[in-house]
Amino acid sequence: MISSLSDRSHYSCLADYRYLNQASLGLIGQPAVVAMHKYFDDIGRHGNLYMSDTEELAFLASLRVVGAAVMNCPMQQLAIMFSSGEMCSQLPYLLQPRPGSKILAVSTDFPSLTRPWIAYSQSHDIDLRFVDEQPDQDLTQTLIQNIDEQTAVVAVSYVQFSTGTRTDIYRLREATQKVGARLVVDATQAAGAIPIDATGWQADVVVSSGYKWLGGHGGVALAVICPELLERTPPAPGWMGALDPFELQATQLSLANDARRYTQSTMSYISIEGLRVALGELLAMGVENIEAHSRSLATLLLGELEDSGWTPYRPLDDKAASAHLMTFSHPSADVESTVKCLRDANILCGSRNGRLRVSISHYNDEEDIRLCARTLR
Repeated sequence: MISSLSDRSHYSCLADYRYLNQASLGLIGQPAVVAMHKYFDDIGRHGNLYMSDTEELAFLASLRVVGAAVMNCPMQQLAIMFSSGEMCSQLPYLLQPRPGSKILAVSTDFPSLTRPWIAYSQSHDIDLRFVDEQPDQDLTQTLIQNIDEQTAVVAVSYVQFSTGTRTDIYRLREATQKVGARLVVDATQAAGAIPIDATGWQADVVVSSGYKWLGGHGGVALAVICPELLERTPPAPGWMGALDPFELQATQLSLANDARRYTQSTMSYISIEGLRVALGELLAMGVENIEAHSRSLATLLLGELEDSGWTPYRPLDDKAASAHLMTFSHPSADVESTVKCLRDANILCGSRNGRLRVSISHYNDEEDIRLCARTLR
């Protein structure tokens, strides 16, 4: 029997539901919920009574410590932001690709990563190219084959949200370095489920939303920014990115000497406190253990679905497949009707780009998987 890796009682809905949808709006564990309530009751609702200006600035520091540990990067390179989209929307103006250069992305990637470049291309001389993902091809190799001397930026998700395909960031970095291209990685569908190696990847920017696999609530995200970009002025600087934010000099642009310069302003401190606790729990479990747990359950699921007609986008033995995020197609079943049937059976899955999406987390157990497979069959 494959038991959950974490305490299922920390997720109240699991008493009645089988939740296999962490890739969408993820569940938040009770310790994080308690921390969020405690912050609001003890501090947040009382204005500055129990939080001074100095304490407000220091409030972000504890999240940067655990965030840097999860992302495997120096704390000085970790920025706290509202969302991954906030960072992505600034990238065209931060990276400033040369006129006539090529920007490379995946046609089915998450829109928050691609739309800023689409908008930028409407008013700037750049060649925005999209490659298509095919289940029988290596997506990383497809990207590499399209990198040339004209390539200025490659923007890609570590794990594709609608297929679960994992990109080999090390290979991509090697290819982009050869031509002097920038590399942007969205790790939202990976961070917290599989190990992240921002230091080893040497990407120019790595972003991740704070909800989904990291176990937090909306309104906070993490961004790892390379040392060179820490010397640049953010395209959208805010008051809190100053060296001393509460000096509040309206006629000066004073910027912190590290990734703090990318933090714009007051944000959801409730979400920050919840994410801090959630990341601590992930570190205690060990992300490598979480990945191994997902693989055990994914192997069980594929075995249970054998000869059922439900086919994964990539087989689990494909080096680009993700165990924690799998999508399935069926020659005759309607995906949206299937999602509804599963929900009627108190099993929560999702659908993306015409495929059934099953996401496995540390709180799932063998019974979750067997019930899901039985219903699908």
